[in-house]
Amino acid sequence: MARACTHLSQIREVRPSADGCEDCLKTGDWWVHLRLCMVCGHVGCCDDSPNKHATKHYHATGDPIIKSFEPDEDWGYCYPDEVALDGSAWPINGPVAHS
Repeated sequence: MARACTHLSQIREVRPSADGCEDCLKTGDWWVHLRLCMVCGHVGCCDDSPNKHATKHYHATGDPIIKSFEPDEDWGYCYPDEVALDGSAWPINGPVAHS
């Protein structure tokens, strides 16, 4: 039986917090790919990036669902349920990917 996400009700209409990893921009660090928190709009870097700010944001806040903030990518992910999701119809107020 396939796993299901039990946190979809937490998805909100979000506005991306930055056009890059919010935390890396503050410290002058770099990232590989970006992720958008679908609860608060925080933009963080992926786990292939040195600082893994998207996952750190999840551990700090408990916000469970992210969406890729990369051009032409519509996938999402639920951290606690460890399940990939289709994020193509999720509400984003602003750009759906970084420039």
